Order: sequence, then structure tokens, then C-alpha cells
Amino acid sequence: MTLEIDSVELEYNGKKILYGIYIKLERGKITGILGRNGSGKTSVLRILFGDLQPKYKNIRCNGKHLPGPLYTTGKIGYLPQYPLVPKELSMKRTFGLFNVPWGQFINIFENFQEYGETRVKDLSSGEIRVMETYLVLMSNKEIILLDEPFSFIAPIYIEKFKVLIQQVKKKSIIVLTDHFYNDILAISDTVYLLKNGCSKKIGDMKELKGLGYIN
Repeated sequence: MTLEIDSVELEYNGKKILYGIYIKLERGKITGILGRNGSGKTSVLRILFGDLQPKYKNIRCNGKHLPGPLYTTGKIGYLPQYPLVPKELSMKRTFGLFNVPWGQFINIFENFQEYGETRVKDLSSGEIRVMETYLVLMSNKEIILLDEPFSFIAPIYIEKFKVLIQQVKKKSIIVLTDHFYNDILAISDTVYLLKNGCSKKIGDMKELKGLGYIN
């Protein structure tokens, strides 16, 4: 499967946010999207997901235009930056709703073994982020969008997720954004930088420096 997005025109309060992007996503590959705050990273993911409607957009799947939002197909999973799961539920109940095995999770994230009956609201923000990222990543979707999955979580968990993402990409399109550019560059097969409303395909760290994204 191949997804392409281009011809996007998005404005907020009269200011153009996106107007010159082209991003190609492929099954079996991880695509990273970098950019400063306000550059439109989250907006690109939301446009792909279908809950943000820009003035114009062109999204194609295997070369064919998609007229409706992808979230209606049941083929896409999206990790937003805002809370995803009801806070009153226990962790085990939440995993059941997502149809994701609890046992597999605690085999990887051993520190959560005693949290089965713990309610989501009693977890730390980092623990919630680990749980939500895992649930979306393991949701068996053909397209997986991860908006800042590495934020607020411990480095040891980041490394575990990098291994999981590499495994899941074999059967899915995976797109992720984050400010941890070293991790994005390390794990991604293709990287795009959003700047001044446009996208540019990035080859290496030197190119990011040349474009002023890092010093």
C-alpha cells in the first residue's frame, strides 16, 4: 500500500500553515516528520486521519484519489497529543476495549505488571503515554499515525518502542512526528522537514543543519 498527500492548503486565522507539501508513505517503511512548533506536523496527521478538513487536499491510496476520510475505513490508527482513553477505566479494561492482549504488554513493559487494576487517572502522564502509544501501535491497523510518541516517556521505553515500531512496519504504514530528531532519524526510512508551509525530504543530519532546524 502507498499513500500520498499533496495539494494541501490550510489556513488558521488568515495565516497559511500548509501550502506546498508532498509526502509519500509506504507499507514496510517508517516515515518521520520533523518541524518546529506551529509548522503543521500535527495538522498533516489530522488531515491524513480525516478529522481536519483543509481548504484543499489530495490524498491518494495506490494512486487512486480518496474522496472520504480515512478514519471511516477502520484501517487507520491515530495517537494524538491529547488524552486518548477514558481515565476512569482500569488498564486491563482499556486493553480489552482495544482488543490488545494485556499479557504481551507486560512481557515487554515489566514495570506495569502490578498496574492491571489501576485506573488510568492514577497513572503518571508518562505511563499513560506508554500505554496509549502501545495500544495504537498494536491495534492491527494498515496505517498508524503517531504524534510525538516519545515525548514524556523514559529513554528505556523509547528504545522498546523503536524495536516494536520496526516490527509493526512490516505490515503497516507508520508515520511519526517528534522533537527528538535523533530518534526520528535513527528509526525512519524516510524523513520530511516541514518549514514555511512546505515539505522537504531529508537525507541526513547535515541537511537538517543546513536548513536551520538544528545548530
